[in-house]
Amino acid sequence: MELKDQQTVVTGGASGLGLATVRRFHAAGAHVTIADLPSSPGTALAAELGARVRFVAADVTDEDAVRAALAAGEAPRVVVNCAGIAPPKRVLGKDGTPHDLGLYRKVVEVNLVGSFNVLRLAAEAMRLNEPLDGDRGVIVLTASIAAFDGQIGQAAYSSSKAGVHGLTLTAARDLAEHYIRVCAIAPGIFETPMLLGLPQAAQDSLGKQIPHPSRLGRPDEFAHLAGHVVANPMLNGETIRLDGAVRMPPR
Repeated sequence: MELKDQQTVVTGGASGLGLATVRRFHAAGAHVTIADLPSSPGTALAAELGARVRFVAADVTDEDAVRAALAAGEAPRVVVNCAGIAPPKRVLGKDGTPHDLGLYRKVVEVNLVGSFNVLRLAAEAMRLNEPLDGDRGVIVLTASIAAFDGQIGQAAYSSSKAGVHGLTLTAARDLAEHYIRVCAIAPGIFETPMLLGLPQAAQDSLGKQIPHPSRLGRPDEFAHLAGHVVANPMLNGETIRLDGAVRMPPR
């Protein structure tokens, strides 16, 4: 499926990987709905890009808000879920304090439950589309290499992203009869706002851990893969590592 003239929705689309996806999809001629928190720069981004872009304030854990984002234009053909959080916390702190259960629940609620909420409602919106190049729709979720190589302090994040990985194949099988494909992208160490806030020396050190290319991933490389998932009809049910062959050490 080509992106040109297609209705697309990108959650978490006002920053980081989502922002790069919005820009690439828009450049490819798609109609893009940016779904992000009210506090995000989504309104300014939509105004900057102009034609074929709108912003809808939405928390991915809120059913009504996600429905509104999906209904902002015609039924979507492509939905990419990039919304997520990653607060670090050890199972036991250095003073022996256990991981806050509320924080664990929040991370799983946003990253995993939010992904499932977007997935199920996107599938509902896509199910009546006429097939185009064999598909009624394509849904791309965002996992992480932390799903496989969780580091110290990533108990909640790794759990949630492993859940996204586990969801991907079964969702693809569930939705195959509706001609809806589902894939997940598991990015490695990327130039997201969180990492770009680190000192340059720290960024360079992280980049050197990657076998090739020995640098941080660029958000547009994530967006490029998301676009390829849409275009390639045999990509379905797969979690694709996008990490330059890195395997993360414990810390």
